[in-house]
Amino acid sequence: MKVTIVCGARPNFVKVAAILAAMAGRPGFRPTLIHTGQHYDENMSEVFFRDLEILPPQVNLGVGSNVDSIQTAEVMCRLVPVLAADRPDVCLVVGDVNSTLAAALTAAKTGIPVAHVEAGLRSFDRTMPEELNRLLTDAIAEYCFTTEPSANDNLHREGVPADRVHHVGNVMIDTLFRFRERAAESTILARSGLTPRAFAVLTLHRRSNVDDEAVLGRLLQLIDSVADGVPVVFPVHPRTRARLEHAERAEWQPRSLRLVSPLPYLDFVQLIANALCVFTDSGGVQEETTALHVPCLTLRRSTERPITVTQGTNRIVGCDAGKIEAAWTEIRNGRWPLGRLPEHWDGKAAERVLDVLADTAR
Repeated sequence: MKVTIVCGARPNFVKVAAILAAMAGRPGFRPTLIHTGQHYDENMSEVFFRDLEILPPQVNLGVGSNVDSIQTAEVMCRLVPVLAADRPDVCLVVGDVNSTLAAALTAAKTGIPVAHVEAGLRSFDRTMPEELNRLLTDAIAEYCFTTEPSANDNLHREGVPADRVHHVGNVMIDTLFRFRERAAESTILARSGLTPRAFAVLTLHRRSNVDDEAVLGRLLQLIDSVADGVPVVFPVHPRTRARLEHAERAEWQPRSLRLVSPLPYLDFVQLIANALCVFTDSGGVQEETTALHVPCLTLRRSTERPITVTQGTNRIVGCDAGKIEAAWTEIRNGRWPLGRLPEHWDGKAAERVLDVLADTAR
């Protein structure tokens, strides 16, 4: 089976790493990896390929940054001749970034079946570009591979036929488990002067949190104040860094926040695995902290990954100062639930994806 795998952004790389590793042991699959170039910065792209042992992509479309509609259209224009020349049996896409939707649309219009890994997740907030990408990709996918039962329920409500939906687990957790021991060899804690369980981690990149400089400034001041001198390591996403220069700071001098550049995968895993708490607006980080049994406070009004709340270590706090302070106090006092691993988050999700594809090819 010829499978064209399209990725474009940092979270995509973590997911395709698991699928490519599984395919390496399955001679019935012939993968072609296409990098759209949506993320192209060294710290957001090349270093991930090295850390995750992903061979260089056969094709790099080099689309770069742009507004959503133009970036999506650019991927489609550049992908058309590639798919026409290769004519794969399946085009496999992961996650919910612009590259995901662009590749799915292009493949479907070219008559190539689409497989969507991480299908069915819904925040029910259509102001999020990722939500639109998820909805549209699932509507045209022949294979919807889900990570949790709520995703199956969402797809059922949307009328996706049951024979297209396959609950396989979480390929991002496959990669996490595969590299956890190597990540433990990282010297990031020593290099940063950090003691396990005596620091927190912050990640921010959602538009609702970072595009308005006043909102971003107030949120950073809130986290800095709540942490009360406990170091908060803040790997700054390029989207966020571009706003920080103008963020509302007044005379505020951070006591807790430590701004650093985006971290390589292994360093980041070691960092969050040893954190007292992780503040985030990232869906993937909600999942990783659940798998690592690390307290997570999600700085959003909703999550498309509810299992991280019902079974994991995640709590939705938004930007509510009272909720954040109360949760932080619970964590500092050791009263946070350890959570448990959801079904099929066992490091074998990618193998299940391939089993389904192989069955349909017979």
